[in-house]
Amino acid sequence: MVSNKMKKIKIAGVPEHFNLPWHLCIENGEFETVGINLEWTDVPEGTGKMCQMLRNGETDIAIILTEGIIKDIVAGNPSKIVQVYVDSPLVWGIHVDYNSKYKYIADLENKKVAISRLGSGSQLMAFVNAKNQNWNLEKLEFEIVNTIDGAVESLSKGESDYFMWEKFMTKPLVDKKVFRKVADCPTHWPCFVIAVRDEILLKNPETISQILNVINSTTSDFKDIPSIDKTLAIKYNQKIDDIRDWLSITEWSQKQMPAEMLNKIQNQLFDLKIIDKKGTFANVTKTV
Repeated sequence: MVSNKMKKIKIAGVPEHFNLPWHLCIENGEFETVGINLEWTDVPEGTGKMCQMLRNGETDIAIILTEGIIKDIVAGNPSKIVQVYVDSPLVWGIHVDYNSKYKYIADLENKKVAISRLGSGSQLMAFVNAKNQNWNLEKLEFEIVNTIDGAVESLSKGESDYFMWEKFMTKPLVDKKVFRKVADCPTHWPCFVIAVRDEILLKNPETISQILNVINSTTSDFKDIPSIDKTLAIKYNQKIDDIRDWLSITEWSQKQMPAEMLNKIQNQLFDLKIIDKKGTFANVTKTV
């Protein structure tokens, strides 16, 4: 039973394996122990939707893609990055419908990209991939599909041509011959950060600090939890070997983003014309 005296904080994140540490802490009552009622919301639509939720006050905290929240904070989202959550890059798979005529990444130049929504990681990474391939960024065309299920439908109907999403979460669709993976496209930066609305940081800095302490304690030894590979495989409908591969390349963080890292990411986003100005370290981040 949650006490009325507890501090209620709303948190949002994608329903993916990266976020299992949060669910374990919630299920084990670790936030309640420090007087916090942490209410989790799954957001399958991803980063673009979570940026909107932060702006609208629908969530207080978002576990969100680094490039997406930096773009939105620079554009006026009243939030700050308080910590890097996953330090390793995200490996995006570039997928086509299984029966698509496209076989190679070069076949996808000037083809329509399915994205979850404008400003999403799936859109921003389409720019990164296009830049990597020396394609004309101005010729990128997008079809908004909201979720992975929407992408399946869009690609199968030929309404769009390819879709970029975290490769392990889409692996079951590749195994079932719904999608075919053409290539990988890793990010050049840590993939997930923890962002908090400015209003919450101003009113409840101690509460945010407690939340970070709890989650950092779990992520620091997450890989050592007995049978964690089996737990992840069952919960996220993955093959155990795929989960073990994913665990081997995934590193969680317990630290704030260094200024040099923020500058490097912003420089890349600026070069890609994803942002048209750069935010200062104090405008984008806050240590609690």
